[in-house]
Amino acid sequence: MLLGLCDRTVLEHVDIDEDAETVVAHVRPKRPKKRRCGRCGRLSPHEDNGDGRRRWRGLDLGTVQVWLEADAPRVRCRDHGRVVAAVPWARHGARQTRAFEDTAGWLVTQCSKTAVSGLLRIAWRTVGGIVTRVVGEIDARVDRLDGLRRIGIDEISYKRGHKYLTVVVDHDTGRLVWAAAGRDEKTLRGFFDALGEQRCAQITHVSADAADWIATVVAERCGNAVRCADPFHIVKWATEALDEVRRQAWNDARARARREPVRGRGRPRSDAPPRPGHERARALKHARYALWKNPEDLTQRQHAKLEWIAKTDPRLHRAYLLKEGLRHVFKVKGEAGKEALDRWLSWAQRCRIPAFVELQRRIRRHREAIDAALEHGLSQGLIESTNTKLRVLTRMAFGFRSPDALIALGMLALGGYRPSLPGRTAA
Repeated sequence: MLLGLCDRTVLEHVDIDEDAETVVAHVRPKRPKKRRCGRCGRLSPHEDNGDGRRRWRGLDLGTVQVWLEADAPRVRCRDHGRVVAAVPWARHGARQTRAFEDTAGWLVTQCSKTAVSGLLRIAWRTVGGIVTRVVGEIDARVDRLDGLRRIGIDEISYKRGHKYLTVVVDHDTGRLVWAAAGRDEKTLRGFFDALGEQRCAQITHVSADAADWIATVVAERCGNAVRCADPFHIVKWATEALDEVRRQAWNDARARARREPVRGRGRPRSDAPPRPGHERARALKHARYALWKNPEDLTQRQHAKLEWIAKTDPRLHRAYLLKEGLRHVFKVKGEAGKEALDRWLSWAQRCRIPAFVELQRRIRRHREAIDAALEHGLSQGLIESTNTKLRVLTRMAFGFRSPDALIALGMLALGGYRPSLPGRTAA
């Protein structure tokens, strides 16, 4: 019981080394569990005794390290050939017991990889291998893609140098169901290939940003699904257009300031001529966040800044109102949102601000997906939350060099299925 051995294991005897502070338990599997393939578990003929006895690291007893020692014979499986025989206390290919790996797999979703390796006294690379084996066992018994109806698709950068992961999240359960390295049509087709034609037909809603590579694959594989544009990205387009207008106003003010007389060093004289160009450029430079923030979140100084813009630059203020008008569309949603979007498009078309004229053309091209988002209320909020957690895991898991290891960690932490801690029920 102290060693956490299952009833399929026979404990032969125990050696205690007080100098090395280790406990070595000599064990063997019971007869029904002998001579089975380590990969598939099929009863197979004995091949040889392998490399002799082998040790597996177990959970510590206090501060004392525990090791299980047993013979490691090999069998000949008709499917996998010559392979080490399975043991009931450890996964195939592991150097740690099942209880040890389940504990490490649970810990790695709660704290950093450095903390796990320090607490359990194992190497970083060992933690990555444990995560891969635990996730592989979960995927073998759980179909994460079963029952998908409403999904969200997005990409996330996981490393410098434009390296991306494509992630798919289930809107109904909030779980990460699939991820792969890459950000293109080929990568996304891999998800729908794994999903299968029959389950692709069961997808009813797909939320995504306005990326063409996502829209192309979704239309190709899920023709009956409703594609919903993300309101956050649409409003972001308006914010970028507003910032383009602000930069143009700032550059005009700077050009005017360059034509004004240059002052010498020191405090200016009381009769020095005013420099409205410099003052206007400085005020516009610091108006960025006042224009970006939502009206309900503005400070008193930012309210004053907007009032100054309304008096001194009607064009920039009109661009700000256009941005807020588009945000209002997604705030009211439904049929009211569609009517508000119609009025906004008419306003933006005749606003005489090139950035917003181009924006209304872009929105018209994606009008069907935007109307679907207004009608069904789907957004990328859940997916962006998942991406944020993945970024946190990326910082925590320094040492997961390959994208496959990072994906395995993400599936373990955000996929909804975690190993049960020894002596406790499954999560």
